[in-house]
Amino acid sequence: MKKQKKGQIILAVGLPGSGKSTYFRKREIQPLSSDTLRLWLLDDETDQQSPRAVFAAMRMLLRARLQLGRPLNYVDATHLTPRERKPYLEMARRFGYDIHAVYFDTPLETCLRRNRQRKRKVPTEVMERFSRKLVQPTIAEGFQKVSVIRVGKQ
Repeated sequence: MKKQKKGQIILAVGLPGSGKSTYFRKREIQPLSSDTLRLWLLDDETDQQSPRAVFAAMRMLLRARLQLGRPLNYVDATHLTPRERKPYLEMARRFGYDIHAVYFDTPLETCLRRNRQRKRKVPTEVMERFSRKLVQPTIAEGFQKVSVIRVGKQ
């Protein structure tokens, strides 16, 4: 008999400007967010100087939610590579949760255009570097489900 899972972790994956935060906002979901943690920890949601501290705090907060048995856990950050996603997959396994990736397949040009219109801008060279690093999540990586949201040029 298969053991009943406690809930889900929903991990957003995509470039800055790909639509991750908008997706959550339109659904009135308050995810754990790397931007919010940068604001809380560094007083500036655009400050990229301390990624280790920001993501350690994100994982600590997610771990606390899982320990409390929260059934739905949303995480909003770029999560570009399997290596960056691995701690969340391990946490899901350890706590008995399914993990679902929502991949925002948005062209770099669209992300760059959106980025230019934002209050918090990511430097173009960083966006281009992130685009080269981005690896689409897969079931083989350990996700129970991978949803793809395709955004065309707008």
